[in-house]
Amino acid sequence: MRIFSGFTMFFYTVLLLGIGCALIAFALNMIALNDIVLMMEYAYNDFNPKVATGAIGILLIIYSLVAVQVTLGNLQREKTIAFDNPSGRVTIALSAIEDFIRRSSSNIPEVKELRADVKASKKGINITNRVVVYSDANIPDTTERIQNILKIKIQEMLGIEEPINIKVHIAKIASSESKEGKIAKVSDKREPKPFFKGMEYTNS
Repeated sequence: MRIFSGFTMFFYTVLLLGIGCALIAFALNMIALNDIVLMMEYAYNDFNPKVATGAIGILLIIYSLVAVQVTLGNLQREKTIAFDNPSGRVTIALSAIEDFIRRSSSNIPEVKELRADVKASKKGINITNRVVVYSDANIPDTTERIQNILKIKIQEMLGIEEPINIKVHIAKIASSESKEGKIAKVSDKREPKPFFKGMEYTNS
């Protein structure tokens, strides 16, 4: 598959470069108009060049259709993770995993915002996180904690043994003044308030 993709990129690069150079040469009058007319008349009137031109056109159309199908197939596979259960096949959208990662990061006080980009391949799952941390955060410790927490949560959620590669990119360091509001929200989530006075929550 990589060989086909590389050849396709090389082919279209050479084709576009050739067309671009020909157009530039035509605009600069480096190619005589009579030569173009003679070449077109020869290809149009002679049987062999006509057959060769038609065959090349058919091959280009077939190759383009195959390239589109392969590209769409790769994009579709990259958007989901699939595995087989005894009762049937299960697919999980990568966007659902990205949303799960975003919600999981809300319990980390040092993180103000996290956006994940998940990609799946035969070698495993690659996750790139764009993170905004507070100014009082210890970046090495915080990033390591993010990686460990996300890896454990994703493995537990998906129940897979494939490698999970988690990258963290610190995009911004925010002021710690707004951190207290987030800590209060996290505390509210962990310790919900009772609906009525005297009611207590117990862990069963």
